[in-house]
Parts: sequence; C-alpha cells; structure tokens
Amino acid sequence: MALPARSFLFVGLVLLGTAGLAFVAYRFLSPDPGGGPSEDPPILFTDVTASAGITFRHVNGATGKKLLPETMGAGVAVVDFDRDGRPDLFFVNGRQWPGSPDSSGGRAVQSLYRNRGDGTFEDVTAAVGLAVELYGMGVAVGDYDNDGWPDLFVTAVGGNRLFRNIGGKRFEDVTDAAGLGGQVSLPATGFFNHPAPIPFPASATFLDYDGDGRLDLFVCNYLTWSPALDLGVKAILPGGMRAYVPPQQFSGAHCELYRNVGGKRFEDVSASAGARITEPGGPDRRPWPVGKSLGVVVCDPDRDGWPDLIVANDTVRNFFFHNVPAPGGGRRFEEEGLFAGLANADIRPRGGMGVDAGELTPDTFAVVVANFTNEPNSLFRRVSTNPVRFVDVATETGLAGASRSPMKFGALFCDFDRDGRPDLFTCNGHLEPDIATAQPGQIYAQLPQLFWNTGDGKHLFDPVPGNASQFPPIVGRGCAYLDYDGDGAPDLVVTENNGSARLFRNVTPARAGWVRLHLTGSGPTNRDAIGAEVTVETGGVARRWYVSPTHGYLSQSELSATFGLAGAEIDRVTVRWPCGGKTQEWKGLRAGGTYDLIEGVAEPTHAPK
Repeated sequence: MALPARSFLFVGLVLLGTAGLAFVAYRFLSPDPGGGPSEDPPILFTDVTASAGITFRHVNGATGKKLLPETMGAGVAVVDFDRDGRPDLFFVNGRQWPGSPDSSGGRAVQSLYRNRGDGTFEDVTAAVGLAVELYGMGVAVGDYDNDGWPDLFVTAVGGNRLFRNIGGKRFEDVTDAAGLGGQVSLPATGFFNHPAPIPFPASATFLDYDGDGRLDLFVCNYLTWSPALDLGVKAILPGGMRAYVPPQQFSGAHCELYRNVGGKRFEDVSASAGARITEPGGPDRRPWPVGKSLGVVVCDPDRDGWPDLIVANDTVRNFFFHNVPAPGGGRRFEEEGLFAGLANADIRPRGGMGVDAGELTPDTFAVVVANFTNEPNSLFRRVSTNPVRFVDVATETGLAGASRSPMKFGALFCDFDRDGRPDLFTCNGHLEPDIATAQPGQIYAQLPQLFWNTGDGKHLFDPVPGNASQFPPIVGRGCAYLDYDGDGAPDLVVTENNGSARLFRNVTPARAGWVRLHLTGSGPTNRDAIGAEVTVETGGVARRWYVSPTHGYLSQSELSATFGLAGAEIDRVTVRWPCGGKTQEWKGLRAGGTYDLIEGVAEPTHAPK
C-alpha cells in the first residue's frame, strides 16, 4: 500500500509496516511575495502566571513508546462556574498510561482555578469534585440543563465525561445518566498490547442546532486508534529513534451529534442529523469515515439565524456543516465544505488543527484554520451568503508567508488592542521532540504568533514586532481569551503539551474606548445565548460578533463580547437572539464597562469595572 505524501512528517522519516516500505516526502513551499512592515501599534502582553497563582502542569504520560495521543493535548476553558462575574479557568489534563513505569508516581487530574478578583486564582479542584484522572483532550462549557450554572464536558481518550454544576459549589459526574457513557475505558492491564479501538476525541462544542432552547452537543473524533495498532507501525527517525506515527496510518472517525432531550439526557442523532460523513475507501470500497477532526467553531456565515459548524480536519478536507431544514420537519446538517470553498486551501488537504471565525472588518467575515508546519494558515473570506461561498485570501492579506514555518494548533480572533478590529493569535509547537534530528531548521518548542489587524483589505495582517520579548517558546496547544482582571483588555491563557500553563495579561496602552456585553437568554432561548448575533453601531459603522462557545483548538474562551470602539460613541446595540431570530435594541450604553443584556428586559444592567 502506497502512502500519500504529507507535510505532516519530516525529511527522512521512514514508515515500516506490514504493508511494506514507504518514504513520506516533505513538501517545501516558497515564501509569499513581500509586503513590508507596517507602522502598527504594538500589542503588549506580560506573563503573570506566577503572580496569579497558577501552577497547573499538563501530563501526557510519554514513556518513549511514542503513542500519538501524547502529542495532541490539551485544552483550557474560561468558565464563571460560581457566577460571581469573574472568569475562572479550567485546565484539561492527561495522565500516565496504565501499566507504564511512571504510573505509580502520583495522579494527574483536571484542574479548576477560581478567580479571586484581586488578580490571583486559587486551585479549588478537590473542593468542587473535579480531581478526576482522565486522559483528557478538550473541553466544552454550556448550561445544558438551563439551571443557570455552567456545566463541563471533557473529551478524553478512552471515554468522555459530563460534569453537572451543582449550584456553583461542586460538580457531579452525570455521564451515564445523561446518555453519554458506554464508551471504552483505558484497560488497566495489557494496555500497550490492546488491539481494539479506543475512542480518540478532540474538540467539542455546545450549540442549539434545532432551536428548541436546549444546548445540544457536537464532538469531534480524530482517529480510529489503539495502542497495538500504533505500536505496530515502525516509524523511524534518522539515527534509529522511534517517531510519532502520522494520521495517514489510521482510519478516520465519525463526528458525533447529541440532541438534548428535556435538559436531562442526550440522544445520538449523528446519522439522522447528517454528522456522519463517509466516502468509499479500502480494498472493498466500503464507506469509511472521512473525518480526522480536531477543531470546531460554531458560526452563522449565511446569517439565517441557525448555527452552522466548521470543522478543521487533519490531512483530509475540512467540513462545513450547513444547518438546513430536515425533510418532514426539524433541522439537520448538510456537509458542504467542497461546495462552499472551505474544504481545502489548495489541491491537497492540509493538516488542520484549530479553527476560528469572525468579522475582521465590517462585512468581512472570515474563517482561519491553523495548519501543520510548512503549511500556511488558511484564511477563508466569505464572498457570498446565499449560497455560502469562501475563497482563501491568506497570501494576499499577508498571513500566509509569516505563518508558514511553525506548527500551529490554537487560533483565535480577538481585538486585543481595542481598535475595533479582531487580531489573530496562534499557539504553536511541534509534536516531535526529536524533530531537529530530521529537520535541523525546526524546533520542538516554538514562539506563539500574534498578528495585528491593519484594517486594510489588501494587507490585513501584520506580525506584531517584538513577539519574542513577550512570549516564550512553548509546545503550545490550547489557548483562550478572557478579561480576568476586568480592565476591558482581553488577556490570554495558553497550555503547553507536557508543560506548564501560562497566563498573559494584556498591557496594551488604552487608545480607545471599549464595551463588554454579556448576554443571558430567557424563555425559549438557551441561557448562555449561544447562537446570538450582537451588533454594535458606532459612527454609522456596524460591527458584529457571534456568540460562539468554542474557538481555536480543544478550548473555550469567554462568552462575553468585547468591542473596541476606536474612540467613537455607541449609537445602539442590537441582539438577534437564537430560537426564532427575535431582535432587541438598546441605546444609551456608554464606554468603559460591562453590560448584562437579558432577553426580554428593556434596561441593561451596567456592571462597572
């Protein structure tokens, strides 16, 4: 069996399997045409991890056998679990593999840090019942039972978990009761020889796809994987060391869609609702799962009020799940990635990891996909809404050349300097610790990248100068934005594979006003208002933000929307609520604070800094 060439691997990697011998070629791409440095204002961050009291460290359980899941985790979520108005942080952790030499060296557990409101956090993991040992990957936050308290869903190799928030005091594992159990757990003995497939999920997100006011659940699955299958492929680096096996050596896996039934349990509607994508494959041409899904973002590119999904896939085409009426009533998804221009940025699929979507300038809606090393980020700009069409503009907007070299995972659109235009941050880091033996120009720990949104459609993104002075090289994976100190400047939290999490405070000098909007649904709408569209009009210019829970890779940012006002006054704020598209308008909002906008309530609650 011949393997397809793929830039996932590096020069000199040899794969020796029962099917024979193959060399995987490395693809070199020439740099983009120039575009000189601009006089962009700096965006400044400072590392406050130690002073904030965050000591979380991710564990991937690596022992030298090099099992693929070790390279992929883990995520982080912003969640105000106790509803005190201050964003808290939940970190997903891995664990030691069962039976590994280090398995008796202590437990690695998930971690929840409560925001004290004075710039510091306290570890409350044990107190709230989340000191759980999982081989965790990603996390989704959502109030699935509409009781006012945000719940946690953690994807994990061997079995996902749903934790219900009990009054902001503790979390209860309700996985089985909610109909999300019954998955294979990590075998306690004989793990490394285990031949049967073990679930290998990635990102997940809550959304109300059918408009009934209850949050449903979408789960990305990466590969059909087992330890025995992984170790049965002899992936060799120059010098004879084992390498991590690339995804082409594994079959894909189906995404899963679970419909919320009555706010108490979920039913698997993956097949009937269009989430299972197959194509002929294998010797007998039977349908095989297409997806090797890692990142997902909820968005509404056709602006019809129904949430769609864009999924980043690794080495296969990306998915665009378009929310459409189902025959006989209800809603379902149709996968239209190829038709919409989101499937590939060029002829060959790239190694998509993280994904985000947003309005970069007024009426310029775009999707970013963070790709593998020596594959530039894809930047798909929407060119029509009916039908939905995108074109890749990464080269002409100045993003492709600068983003090509690193291995990108997390990707976020966020207006860090509050000038009214979302900037771009990517969290980078290689997956092969010994990459220098095969590619002397590549390194394992890599600098994150920060791109300033110039507002110029002809050259939209400029790398922020001085990047190395504010971010250290890390093996970056998940990332999220939050305003942890309430100053209106979005801060950053990032995770490192088998390393320490970091919190970066935004210290960019204030040049313009800002406003933060927190939405609460009522009546038929989910309380998190996921799927709402917020429009802020200033000086006759309208800027929009879609309330989406999951951004980037394995992670969730805060749901509150922060708008930079570029020195202008707020004319009005309009919210199109989900579940029917009812709109509501507010006037008289002022810059410099946070407003709680509640569906059906005429007067906003002003919560000053």
